Amino acid sequence: MKGLKALSSTRKTGDEQFHFDGIPLKKNLLSFWQWSSSELLSNAQRGVLAEFLVASDLGCVFGVREEWASYDIETLDGIKVEVKSAAYLQSWTQKKLSSIKFNIKKTFGWDSNTATFSEQKNRQADVYVFCVLNHTDKKTVNPMNLVQWDFLVLPTSVLNRELGEQLTITLSRLKRLKHVKAKYGEIGAAINQAMRAI
Repeated sequence: MKGLKALSSTRKTGDEQFHFDGIPLKKNLLSFWQWSSSELLSNAQRGVLAEFLVASDLGCVFGVREEWASYDIETLDGIKVEVKSAAYLQSWTQKKLSSIKFNIKKTFGWDSNTATFSEQKNRQADVYVFCVLNHTDKKTVNPMNLVQWDFLVLPTSVLNRELGEQLTITLSRLKRLKHVKAKYGEIGAAINQAMRAI
């Protein structure tokens, strides 16, 4: 069928108006973003925020996030980065702090140009950045305060060698592997250090 090639998304400003076939409504795109994306502690939105934080630290916040890409970010040097996030605090009522655990399962890589999956499951990136919102006080937690985040960098080859087909990794297990810890502003250097060590 013709005419079904991938669409190229354009970066929006937030000022774009909703309309009825050219007749403008009172709501713009910013109002949708405010409604859908203001809760930064929720699991799904925190994950997107973590991708943004890593991408911005790496100087890769241009264009538009590709939701179905095989990996999250490609650095200016061509390193493929997978970003995972976790937090002790959630937006809902908790009886105890959440345990920190990350998804590291192998996947079939998606190629948006050919609309096909790879034939073999792999961890698609060269390196993982595990983002921990490392704050435990609900009165002061703020995902936009970058002091509250820790970033643990680990080459994918280490995950493959040490954990094989394992689907998840706990923070305690991750810390026992040869990772590089960073704060915001140090992620690029941590990735380079981790990649040199393999």
